[in-house]
Amino acid sequence: MKIGKISLIAGLVLGAAALWGTQYYNSEGDGLPPLHTVHTEYGDVSQRVVAHGRLQPVQKVTVGSEVSGTISEIFVDFNSIVERGEVIAQIEPSTFRAAVSSAEAELESAEAGLELARMQWERIQQLRERQFISPSEAEQANATLRQAEAEVRVRQHALDRAELELNRSTIYAPTDGIVISRNIDVGQTVAASLSAPDLFEIATDLGQMHIHANVSEADIGRVDDGQTVMFKVDGYRERDFYGEVIQVRNAPIMEDNVVHYETIIKVDNQERLLKPGMTAEVSVITQERENVLRLRNTALRARLPDSIRPDDPETVDNDETIVYLIRNGELVATTVKTGLNDGVYTEILEGLSEGDTLAVGLSLTQDNNNDGRSLFGGSQAQY
Repeated sequence: MKIGKISLIAGLVLGAAALWGTQYYNSEGDGLPPLHTVHTEYGDVSQRVVAHGRLQPVQKVTVGSEVSGTISEIFVDFNSIVERGEVIAQIEPSTFRAAVSSAEAELESAEAGLELARMQWERIQQLRERQFISPSEAEQANATLRQAEAEVRVRQHALDRAELELNRSTIYAPTDGIVISRNIDVGQTVAASLSAPDLFEIATDLGQMHIHANVSEADIGRVDDGQTVMFKVDGYRERDFYGEVIQVRNAPIMEDNVVHYETIIKVDNQERLLKPGMTAEVSVITQERENVLRLRNTALRARLPDSIRPDDPETVDNDETIVYLIRNGELVATTVKTGLNDGVYTEILEGLSEGDTLAVGLSLTQDNNNDGRSLFGGSQAQY
């Protein structure tokens, strides 16, 4: 019972709307009812591929430690400007200095043993020439000399290693740049037993940055090196930034069962507004037409009631679209040839002139402006 009442009410409403449209049109005589319209104009039309990515430094160096110990001093902090070879941290060096002293003493002992073995070899040689000793004694003295020489080399290598570890206890900046991350504090113990712990991250130059954007496989065929990119970041929503595609990487990235390809975009950041890690909404401009005749796409999807819609042309080619032109107070169906479409505007190649007025649909308002609502299709989409 309730369903029947609802159907009856809906039918009455639709009938009243249709009657209103017909009566309004008839009451105006030969004129047109209020229409939602758009106009042709000259402007730019661009086709774009939309993606998302993150800003990263052109080169980022992770600074680690090859030795274990306790951090005794830190000389830089976040945002510190550093130069290559500058000391940025110090691991407590006393243990390493003691190891160097011990290695030096062992080397001295080995050198003294070598000197003694050499002197003994020289005496054995003299005695051997006079045949006062047997050949086996001479061979033994020679082996002792070679063993002493090897021991000196071993102790020298041990000293070199101890000095190297002492030098590695001082952490140097590997490149010029700015510190973007510090992961240690004074008194913290770093352990380099399996892998070098990350102490700092240094970005070489934030004046130039890269966006690493993931472009879907459906769009990657239209992206190529050298294309202009417009992007926005949340920190400056009112501003457009620009960059250039410099590389499309071939390694596929699988995200949510969709294949993406990493696209590298070069960005000029001399103003230092952009920061590492910012999320960027990227629009890669794949095609662009400047100062061409264009029309809003709504006119290509016009929906008019049968009572006012004119007859369509008898012949329409496959590359043509029917639009409804308002000329001398009447609606005229005409065909146009279109070019590039950017989702908002379409390039008009043939069929229209600048300033032509085209109908989109009936308007519920009396002021015939583009903010009106179309009677057919609900609220008119805004572009």
